[in-house]
Amino acid sequence: MSKNKIMRRIFPVLIFILTSYQAAFPQVSSENFLNGVSITGITKYGDYLWIATYGNGIYRYSIKEDKWWNYSTRRNNLNNDFFYCIAVSRYYVWAGAVNGLYTLNLRKDEWQNRKFALGGEMGNWIRSLCYDPQQNVLWIGRFQNLTKLEVGRQKYSDRMLMQNNDAKTNTIKAIKLDGDSLVWFGTEAGVFKYRKRMSMDNRDAWQFINNKDGGFLGEGEAVSISDMLFDPESVWFGTDEFITIKDPKFNLGGIFRYNRKRTWNEVTVRNGLPGNGVYCLARTGNKIWAGVYSFDKSSKKDYGRGLALIDRVTMKVTNVDLNELQLNSSKITCLLFDGTNMWIGTDDGLCKVLIENPLARWTLKKPEQVEQEKPVKKRRR
Repeated sequence: MSKNKIMRRIFPVLIFILTSYQAAFPQVSSENFLNGVSITGITKYGDYLWIATYGNGIYRYSIKEDKWWNYSTRRNNLNNDFFYCIAVSRYYVWAGAVNGLYTLNLRKDEWQNRKFALGGEMGNWIRSLCYDPQQNVLWIGRFQNLTKLEVGRQKYSDRMLMQNNDAKTNTIKAIKLDGDSLVWFGTEAGVFKYRKRMSMDNRDAWQFINNKDGGFLGEGEAVSISDMLFDPESVWFGTDEFITIKDPKFNLGGIFRYNRKRTWNEVTVRNGLPGNGVYCLARTGNKIWAGVYSFDKSSKKDYGRGLALIDRVTMKVTNVDLNELQLNSSKITCLLFDGTNMWIGTDDGLCKVLIENPLARWTLKKPEQVEQEKPVKKRRR
C-alpha cells in the first residue's frame, strides 16, 4: 500500500479521535490554581502565562518551571489590584484598569500608569487590550474612545468611533486580530471591522455592523459584543445578555456565526446553550468553547451557567460537566488555548485542562511569532 493511501486512512481517524476527545472529555487531566482569585484576563508569551485579576493584581506563571510571581499592593510592587484585561509583548506587559493603562517594562521590572485626557474620567476605564506583533501596535479599548499605541515610537493616537450619535458604539469591549489584515472592535452597540494597512482616517478602512439591516439577525434593541474568534470561513461573536422588566428585549445575548457574506446563524438557549449571555470564546479544532451566563431581569445580576462546546460545522451544543473539570465556579470569565492546554479563568480561580492528543504532535511546527518591537534604524546613504 502506498504512503499516500495510508495517510488518507489515518487522518479521518485522527480527526474523529480529536473531536470525540474534545466533546466528551473521557479522561480529563486538569489542575487548579489561584483558588479564591477572580480572573479577568489570560494571555501568553513564550513560556510565560500572564493573568489579570480583580482584587489580586497581576500574576506571571512560568509553565516550564511551574513557578508563580505576583505584582500587587500586598507585594508592594504595584499600586493597584483591580484589572480588567491584559496584553503582553517581548518587552512590555500592559494591564487595563478603571484608572488608566498600566505598563510593566520587563527590562526594568517597573510599572507605570498612564491616564488619557480625551473622554473624561470614564475614558480612563480600559476595557480591552490587543497586541499586534506584526505591526508592533497595542490597541487600547476604552469606555470612551479607541487608542492606538505604536510601541516602538511610544506614540499614542486616540480615535472616537461613535456612530449615529450613539455613545455605546464608542465603548470598546473586545478587540481581536483576524489574520494579518483585519482588526475587529466590539462595542456595546455593534462591531467595527478595520483594514489595518489603511490609515485610520480613511473611511474605506472601516465597516460598522450592528443589529440593523439584517446584522445579528436583527435580534434585540441593540447588540453588545463580549468576545470574538475566527475561522477561515466565519466570524464568531459572543454577545451580552442585559434585560430588565421594563426593557425585556434590550440585549438578548447569544452566539452568532457570520460567514463574511452577510449570512448569519445563531446559538441560544433555544438550541441548548445553558445561558444567553456570553463571557468568552475559544476554539480547539472544530469546537467553539463558550463561557456563558444568564441575566436576571429582576435583580439585574449575571449568574454563571458554565461551559458549552459548539460544533462549528453542525452548530450542535454540548454542555460540559464542570465536576469533570473540577472547576470551583460556574462563572467562566476567560479562556485561552495554548496549543496543549485550555486555561479556564473563573471568578474563583484558574483551571488548566489538557486537550492535546499525542497524535496531534504529528502536525507541522507553528510559525515563529513576528517580533518587531525594536525600531529599525535606517542607514544613511
